[in-house]
Amino acid sequence: MLPDTPQLVFFLGAGLLLAATPGPAVFYIIARSVEQGPRTGIVSAAGVVAGALVHVVAASLGLSMLVLSSAVAFGVVKYLGALYLVYLGVRTLLGRGGDASWQGERGRRHYRQIFRDAMIINVFNPKVALFFVAFLPQFVDPARGSPTLQFLLLGSLLVTLAFVSDVCYALSAGTVSRRLREGVSRWQWHRWLAGVVYLGLGAVTALAEVPAGLRMGR
Repeated sequence: MLPDTPQLVFFLGAGLLLAATPGPAVFYIIARSVEQGPRTGIVSAAGVVAGALVHVVAASLGLSMLVLSSAVAFGVVKYLGALYLVYLGVRTLLGRGGDASWQGERGRRHYRQIFRDAMIINVFNPKVALFFVAFLPQFVDPARGSPTLQFLLLGSLLVTLAFVSDVCYALSAGTVSRRLREGVSRWQWHRWLAGVVYLGLGAVTALAEVPAGLRMGR
């Protein structure tokens, strides 16, 4: 099911480079880590991965192309994602983002909410669907077997690389933030920074467009 060795090495190298390049998901994870610590960032990375896997399955079944080829469907998806990010931004700026130091059942509920937020944001990010539709088919060859299974396998490899990269970002951002906030925590700069990032990502999502070629089915 996998490409031959040279093509697989190229795929993994390109995938790692793309995963390590900061984008909306990375900035979201960094903002979460800055706001509430590295553990929250890692949970957010897991939620982002879950959302990406939804896109992989949707793209392998041809559902993503249906969304990308319909202006109405694409608009609904992107505006839902944008509104959710704006909601998170406003909630964070108002000081309602939660406390990552919670323990026990309250802490588990907190992390489930963090996971859910990240997954929803990525599921309703049409740029993720566009990426998988544009990138993965280049490495799928019907001669190797089922294109759907190849798509799922390659997509899973790509998502795994992204998770490793995202965890590194979460740990780095959370550690730096914890050290900085020790002296200036009374300003709550981390909360304001995270809130502004969420609002900015909401604006970016709302402005996303599908390339004309894809919308026309080419």
